[in-house]
Amino acid sequence: MHPEVHLYEVGARDGLQNEADVVTTAAKLELLDRMAAAGLRQIEVTSFVSPKWIPQLADADDLVARLVRRPGVRYSALVPNLAGWERFAGSGLDVAAFFVSASESHNRKNVNRSVADHLEGFKPVAAAALEAEVPLRCYVSTVCGCPYEGDVPVEQVLALVRSLLELGAAEISLGDTIGIGTPRQVRALVEAVAAEVPLERIGLHLHDTYGRALANVEAGYEAGVRHFDSALGGLGGCPYAPGASGNVATEDVVDLFERSGVDTGVDLDALVDATSWVEKSLLGRPLPGRVYRARLGERERAQREEAH
Repeated sequence: MHPEVHLYEVGARDGLQNEADVVTTAAKLELLDRMAAAGLRQIEVTSFVSPKWIPQLADADDLVARLVRRPGVRYSALVPNLAGWERFAGSGLDVAAFFVSASESHNRKNVNRSVADHLEGFKPVAAAALEAEVPLRCYVSTVCGCPYEGDVPVEQVLALVRSLLELGAAEISLGDTIGIGTPRQVRALVEAVAAEVPLERIGLHLHDTYGRALANVEAGYEAGVRHFDSALGGLGGCPYAPGASGNVATEDVVDLFERSGVDTGVDLDALVDATSWVEKSLLGRPLPGRVYRARLGERERAQREEAH
């Protein structure tokens, strides 16, 4: 299968790390298997971060050790520092992810250090990944705006992208962490970054705080981006971005592209089943994904009509 667009599912990591209650390892394993069964081929499974900071992901080593990997699926994990890399190195996962903010204030809130110090600390991780021939996927957060500083100049984003390329980044994921971006802004940003990075190595990580994430996905596609981060049901958020909502919902992105004649390789019905399982069996609360909720409504109507 060679889908035209590629979805990078972050719900198991970016989504679950924001949940108040810790999800069991067994439940996470079932979630990951359901994601892969639905046709998702790039899945971020966890983060090798200190349990002190993110207790929801304290089971990273056990999770990865017990993960049953499906052929054709690339599994990744967040690697924030050298200690995290040492844990990742023995995991057998395919891709190492790293994050840094384009704004100083958000980066300090997130990791308690400046952007420059954060990059300096990541140098040995990047060198180790290159030596091990492990691709580095680098998130650049707050590219459309910062909750503490407001507007983030495009040149500030570009300078950070250049630094990440020097470290050996294979892919750059541009993150609208607070979901404030507009289609025009996204198109202009992609155009500017594409002057530094080939389009096939650029991804978009869009949050839906202002309800524009899906419009921004389409704007990114029109600008040439073919890699999009998403989370089933719209899971996620950022503890250091007050008021920010979850990621763009995977079902919404799949539906948008498939209805437009663009292949994603994802089975939307199976994805809705997986999200329904997360909502009812895992979290016990409604998830905001619009297409997911619409599909559930269609199923309920069909069941009522069949019963009558």
